[in-house]
Amino acid sequence: MTSAQAPAGSHQLTVQPSGRAFAVNPGEAILAAAIRQGIGMPYGCKDGACGSCKCKKLEGVVVHGPHQSKALSADDEAAGYILTCCGVPQTDVVLESRQVTDESAFPVRKMPSRVLSLEKRSHDVMLIKLQLPANDAMKYHAGQYIEFILRDGARRSYSMANAPHNGPAVELHIRHMPGGKFTDHVFTAMKEKEILRVEGPYGAFYLREDSDKPMVLLASGTGFAPIKAVIEHMQFKGIDRPATLYWGGRRPADLYLDEWVQAKLAEMPNLKYVPVISNALPEDNWTGRTGFVHKAVLEDFPDLSGYQVYACGAPIVVDSARAEYSTLAKLPPDEFHADSFTTEADKHKD
Repeated sequence: MTSAQAPAGSHQLTVQPSGRAFAVNPGEAILAAAIRQGIGMPYGCKDGACGSCKCKKLEGVVVHGPHQSKALSADDEAAGYILTCCGVPQTDVVLESRQVTDESAFPVRKMPSRVLSLEKRSHDVMLIKLQLPANDAMKYHAGQYIEFILRDGARRSYSMANAPHNGPAVELHIRHMPGGKFTDHVFTAMKEKEILRVEGPYGAFYLREDSDKPMVLLASGTGFAPIKAVIEHMQFKGIDRPATLYWGGRRPADLYLDEWVQAKLAEMPNLKYVPVISNALPEDNWTGRTGFVHKAVLEDFPDLSGYQVYACGAPIVVDSARAEYSTLAKLPPDEFHADSFTTEADKHKD
């Protein structure tokens, strides 16, 4: 869609260094326009909470909708940075952004889904399998997420925990948030065969296959879901880059698919696994690593300058890892790929 074909009042958005240009409708956020037109730009929550879509504005005027200062600070804004998820162009705009690609962006679509199975993996984690239309499979990258569209129009986001080749059913790992309108239903009333509306795929979290760098896979809690999909994808594609999985939980039971990981270790010689527990009790008889999971990585990898990191889970873990790995371990900022599971206050993931 060129600016000549665009609605009156629209603005042209040009992305450097690719030179890719697309139209943004009046009042439309930049990211929404990019997704609508199949243009792959980096993002995470789509809701001004995570900062994954932050990029440098080179020309033009952009006005922001509501967002969190941790995603875009006043200093960031003064330095010319914007969030594409809530930034609305007031003029033609030129941005600097990485990985604007055609082939990486699968079309976002709405579709019905049916609950195939419910399996409680721990006291607060439910493994759900969803059946999608068999004749119309959703194309997605391992690591991306879908959104449930609830009856009142509210949305809840969950990462797909299986790689696409293990479809067409989709596996989700849902943590119970007491009082959460969606997860209370999942844990108390949801039944097999229930029909739910979903939309996706979303997210810029997926394995960068154009690199041969060794990888650190960092997960906290149900942040393991997209990491699991990435591991399945690596095995399927025969990707044998060294990868070390660090999975953190408060208690051992929070590592709710530990036996799945152990099985993969036997099949994938390039994969290593470091489980980390922060609040073990005496009755857990835990003899493994303890403390904060992102700190365990620094203990083992004081120099990350030659690595890629894929991090998923609680914002405090992802944000701490992003800051400390670049400053303390020399990780290049563009080699830190993350999906931050923002909280109820940030973005509804309940």
